[in-house]
Amino acid sequence: MQKIALITGATSGIGKATAEIFAQHNIHIILCGRRQERLDEMARQLGKSVKTLTLTFDVRDRDEVFKQIERLPEAWKNIDILVNNAGNAHGLAPTDKADLADWEAMIDINVKGLMYVSKAVIPQMVERKTGHIINLGSIAGKEVYANGNAYCASKYAVDALNTGMRLDLVQYGIKVTAINPGLVETEFSLVRFKGDEEKAKNVYKGITPLTAADVAEVIYFAVSRPAHVNIADVIVFPTAQASATTVIRQG
Repeated sequence: MQKIALITGATSGIGKATAEIFAQHNIHIILCGRRQERLDEMARQLGKSVKTLTLTFDVRDRDEVFKQIERLPEAWKNIDILVNNAGNAHGLAPTDKADLADWEAMIDINVKGLMYVSKAVIPQMVERKTGHIINLGSIAGKEVYANGNAYCASKYAVDALNTGMRLDLVQYGIKVTAINPGLVETEFSLVRFKGDEEKAKNVYKGITPLTAADVAEVIYFAVSRPAHVNIADVIVFPTAQASATTVIRQG
């Protein structure tokens, strides 16, 4: 029987790359995101290989999250893999100068959004006593760095939630995995710097960063392990990075 995966933040970056590698391995996919045009295009492309379904919602909208997932067609209700990928970073400023709206956006999306989607999906996994939850964290959830404040706090929360889920759900045979990347070149930095392309490029200057596909391969490795194997917690760096702040740049 082919598995069904639900991926949040599926329209770009790691979410999109994960959907693509899942399709290559015959996993049916529920693509979730805010941008309907991108979802439709992905469904057209991936639909050549596997069955796809699109759900358009913002993970911050609790009522909409539950409504959309509760209304899934019968054939799509038994979700085997949940990839909590939706997340963002807003701003990079010291605590005394940070924008409170940026802080709230990061907590609402990175923490509360993950909680809403998980709460909507987990009950059917518990009932069936099977499932796998992948939570996208960050090295920022392992090491706090200057000016990271609320973003790091949000990813530390994801790290704690991941561990808490694993402790609570092990009795039901549900796997829970954290994937914590370092520097990955996606739209992440462009969003963090609010469209400033020069600042975004400088984040990756002088190194070969991870790609979204690199991280997606790690995610697929985790979900493709035998039933008795759970990859609990992974940190993934580009070779030039050794910690949140230790990066060797050339040139």
